[in-house]
Amino acid sequence: MTVGPVRLDVSISYAVPRTGVPAAVSFRKWVAAALESRIREADLAIRIVGNKEGRALNRHYRGKDYATNVLSFPADLPEGLPEGVKLPLLGDLVICAPVVAREAREQKKPLAAHYAHLTVHGALHLLGWDHDDDRDAECMEQLEREILATLGIADPYRES
Repeated sequence: MTVGPVRLDVSISYAVPRTGVPAAVSFRKWVAAALESRIREADLAIRIVGNKEGRALNRHYRGKDYATNVLSFPADLPEGLPEGVKLPLLGDLVICAPVVAREAREQKKPLAAHYAHLTVHGALHLLGWDHDDDRDAECMEQLEREILATLGIADPYRES
């Protein structure tokens, strides 16, 4: 079922210097590509953070004491909304700029392409996709490849 273009409200906040970090318009384009044909409207926030904040959030929410590339926080909508009231709140993404930059260098990928991949990956998590087992991981990775291809971005899982 195709639902067409998504009505999208994406708020971007930068908790790090913006040097080397894509502009808000890029993040919005990547989120739109991930959500198109999957949801009609969505409001979400993306926060670009440094190692200290990324590590603190990962430790608090996942029990892992290191900064990770992207964290997804799906919205927890209240129960009992009146009939016909729909909240388009999808959730929040936190992207750790130093981790993304390091991974892009190590994997010999263009920095913007890696940001695009992680933004798409995080947005899919907000929609409920996961990679907890091999089958789910294969399905999610294939969807990421397809979305990124529409943006002209190479397969992020291909070995370089």
